[in-house]
Amino acid sequence: MTPGKDVRAEIVAKRKESVLKEGFSQGLKIPETREVPLVPFPKSPVLICEIKRRSPSKGAIGTIDDPIRQAGLYIDAGTDVISVLTEKQYFNGSLKDLINVKNKYPRQAVLRKDFLYSLEDIEISFLAGADLVLLIASILKKDEIYRMYKRVKELGMEALVEVHNKEDIEKIADFRPELVGINSRDLRTFTIDLTLPLKIKKNITWNPNLIFESGIRYQEDAKFALSSGFNGILVGESVVKNPNLVSKLKHTMEEKSPGNFWEKLYLKKKDGPLIKICGLTVDEDVIKADELGADILGFILADSPRQADISFIRKLPPTKALKAGVVVLKSPGQTLPEPVVQLIADGKLDVIQFHGNEDPGECASIIYPYYKAIRIKDSEDVKKIEMFRSPRVLIDAFFKASYGGTGKQIDKELIKMVSRKHPLWLAGGISPDNVRELILEFNPELIDVSGSLEESPGKKDHKKMEQFFKAGRQ
Repeated sequence: MTPGKDVRAEIVAKRKESVLKEGFSQGLKIPETREVPLVPFPKSPVLICEIKRRSPSKGAIGTIDDPIRQAGLYIDAGTDVISVLTEKQYFNGSLKDLINVKNKYPRQAVLRKDFLYSLEDIEISFLAGADLVLLIASILKKDEIYRMYKRVKELGMEALVEVHNKEDIEKIADFRPELVGINSRDLRTFTIDLTLPLKIKKNITWNPNLIFESGIRYQEDAKFALSSGFNGILVGESVVKNPNLVSKLKHTMEEKSPGNFWEKLYLKKKDGPLIKICGLTVDEDVIKADELGADILGFILADSPRQADISFIRKLPPTKALKAGVVVLKSPGQTLPEPVVQLIADGKLDVIQFHGNEDPGECASIIYPYYKAIRIKDSEDVKKIEMFRSPRVLIDAFFKASYGGTGKQIDKELIKMVSRKHPLWLAGGISPDNVRELILEFNPELIDVSGSLEESPGKKDHKKMEQFFKAGRQ
């Protein structure tokens, strides 16, 4: 895919060309009246699985010779809604797939997913058997999306109205659709950021059913979405490649939703980076960091001069800042001490920061919510970031004798390598003297600081803290 290319605009333009040649029916014979029952949208949590042969970003995804069989695999595993991609040129889809699937499974809710832009699209979708249609706010004008939405409701269908930014939400705010999808994929570039839907949804002023679209690869991604205030997920590529994932996702969605650390964190996002103050061991430092506007307070729960006592954390008063427990598991398969697990269960900590040699696939099974920190010494370590499944990975400087808290900085070329591919969470050698320079040069989403604000290990210097926040928030 060409960098900087607006793929979404290209797809819409090509679809309009195709409609001019073969009509909205894609050259197919569409029933003159609807022949299958309308199925209402299911109650949450909702799992939507997609019949999707290819995408502009990945090319061919998987062979789906028989969409009816694929739909059957999804339904048997507990899927609530079948999404059928009907765009032909970029996704190799067809209205015929939708018609065949709905005729075979008339009691199953079926979503037509395409770049629809006309009232005639709505009529054709209804006659072909769709129970829901996707309306992409970013490709439609305000009056167009309203007219299409109104017609959908008149026909008894439902519309999944997809938004990508605050402007999209403003387009639809007047008619407050009941079902809103937020895509973690930027349709201009087709890049994925799992936190994007969280940042966007805080602009919604009503209470719709929210569907998290795209980027779901693992069970913990489903946990992430549901714990962040979403009522369902839409999964495409991952279940096409591995239909066995469907039952695992369904099982995860039926579990009790874990703590909503990520939702709370991105509700706090402001101008400038998020700030985490780590290595806190005394009450007055916690209170000071919270008063200054820290977003996360870090408590080290591993061997360290800054190790915090479990009883100290338990007795802390409520804070505006979220609380992270920093743990170091030195070998894969190691478990967390039960007192640490209980701190999360009791709401005394909001998240665990894994800062050791934890296995990427094990982290969520050890505890959730979590994020991973890794020590960076070279370009090979930068590549390891891809291995971890948390929405964000904190990078810290590598020091052989210690897992962190050394005051050592990461080489700036390595920081650049990370920031080109990932939202930057940065630790290591950050101080009141250099924080402004680092922010201007790298635009980190989060900065993590500890030792440079101390008068002694585990005891903060409040004047240095004030200087740091003044520079970091300037």
